[in-house]
Amino acid sequence: MHTSPEGFLNVKFALGQLLVEGGEPARNLERAVEMIRRAAKSQCDLVLLPEVLDLGWTHPSAKNEAMPIPGAYSDVLTAAAKENRIYVCAGLTELDGRTVYNSAILIDDSGEILLKYRKINALDVEQEFYAIGTTLNVIDTKFGRMGLNICADNYFDSLHIGHTLARMGAQIILSPSSWTVGHDVTEEDDPYGEKWMKPYRVLAEYHDLVILGTTSVGYIVGGPYEGKKMVGSSLAVSREGLLAKGIYNEFAGELIPVEFTVPVRREKGTDIGIRLKSMGYVFDEPPPRSKWSMDFHEKSKRG
Repeated sequence: MHTSPEGFLNVKFALGQLLVEGGEPARNLERAVEMIRRAAKSQCDLVLLPEVLDLGWTHPSAKNEAMPIPGAYSDVLTAAAKENRIYVCAGLTELDGRTVYNSAILIDDSGEILLKYRKINALDVEQEFYAIGTTLNVIDTKFGRMGLNICADNYFDSLHIGHTLARMGAQIILSPSSWTVGHDVTEEDDPYGEKWMKPYRVLAEYHDLVILGTTSVGYIVGGPYEGKKMVGSSLAVSREGLLAKGIYNEFAGELIPVEFTVPVRREKGTDIGIRLKSMGYVFDEPPPRSKWSMDFHEKSKRG
């Protein structure tokens, strides 16, 4: 991290595209710690790791092996962040009482958990394992204001989650992910180009922020997606376009450095809506022929 002569903050983050094995927390965390070490040796300021990297996405062990945060699994990551003097963002399976969440945490370089988020836009197949989160938040760091979301939170039909983080002033959005495809899909198909680039571009370009998503690699074992594969293709996108992209392959565990200038976001509150409108953003409207709208129209006419 350094400040340019013009006063802009330049940072070096890393996408830690990690092999994740379902139901193998010790091995997964060992690889995560090694990725954190590699990022620190590469002089990165922060490393972003995948979604539920401890137990694996939708693995049945979530029901009886999830840990609290702070807890045994998060302690491994906070210790590694402190030892290597690097910020870490990672997805973990979280137990709170009897409830399990698909969570993400942001850890600073002293090992303190600064922010925790619980996934909201959970796919139907994962709702057997994880409850729905209920809050969004951002936090000010030495890199600027940062927000967290997770994977499908950035689907087009839930992009209001990212828009809300932007409304809260996020300059950087970090998104631990676990993008999956069928076993028959190959690199030539690459379905993620449009599926993820488009929503990332919407957030980055309309709000002048940087969004980074790191996904896991490997085959899914156990649970409803058994046999599917996680194929990398992690992304970092800014207003200027694609900053970095991971290899698209189920065996492509890698560390991908990303250098960028932290955007200075000037609009706040209603000024953000004015900016969006000036850029041609189409705001939501009620369905034109819904029963609700017709009933409302008739009642309005009757007073």
